[in-house]
Amino acid sequence: MSASVSIGIAAAAGAALAARIAPVVERTGFHALWVNDTPGADALEVLAAAARVTDRLVLATGVLPVDRRSPVEIVERVAALGLPVERLVLGIGSGSGGAVGALARVEDAATALRAGSVARVVVGALGPKMRRLGATTTDGVLLSWLTPDAAHAQTREAHEAAATAHVTLYVRAATDAAAIGRLDAETERYAGYPSYAANFARLGISAADTVLRPDGFDAALAEYRAAADEVVLRAIVAGDTADDYLAFVEAAAAAR
Repeated sequence: MSASVSIGIAAAAGAALAARIAPVVERTGFHALWVNDTPGADALEVLAAAARVTDRLVLATGVLPVDRRSPVEIVERVAALGLPVERLVLGIGSGSGGAVGALARVEDAATALRAGSVARVVVGALGPKMRRLGATTTDGVLLSWLTPDAAHAQTREAHEAAATAHVTLYVRAATDAAAIGRLDAETERYAGYPSYAANFARLGISAADTVLRPDGFDAALAEYRAAADEVVLRAIVAGDTADDYLAFVEAAAAAR
């Protein structure tokens, strides 16, 4: 297995930045542009800007929290923005609504989205029940914060549950030494979230073991590509300029 490689950014980066970098992401041969839906920003709006300046690039959300964005709203927003559904992947997650009812909430949302749009749907998942739900009832699962070994085991598990399930893995990554401070801060932040802390403890890994740093980037990326169907390099850059992101894309393309 040698996974396709994609680029990920946060919706907070903005539509103008996405429009600037998306053609380069497409030209350099990456599979998709994934956009995290962040409070105060709209991943779908950012993807619409990327759609207008690309022809083939897959456009994906990672992920839309269904506790605050209903399937009806998502479908209406996709239509209003004119997003090309043939290139669109709607990554969804349970959000911060709590563990109680999370499986049913995501399953209901996935069913509604698949009925209301021809876009592909994948589920962001940590635990085994949510991963199985994504594999068996949608087009696949979106994993994150895993070592290559853990990702390989969870990918195999998903494929055993449904041979056609597409397993995507988010990996926080920095290609510039100047971005290491931001990468470390992001890692510490996620390590402090109770759900992620519990998952790291369950798997016997630390958050710091799951990121890509400038030193050894090429070899580590190769390990991740052997562990999933698609690897999303979630760009951690020194600043917030388009030039920072473009430098990341070019460096990641060279490593790939």
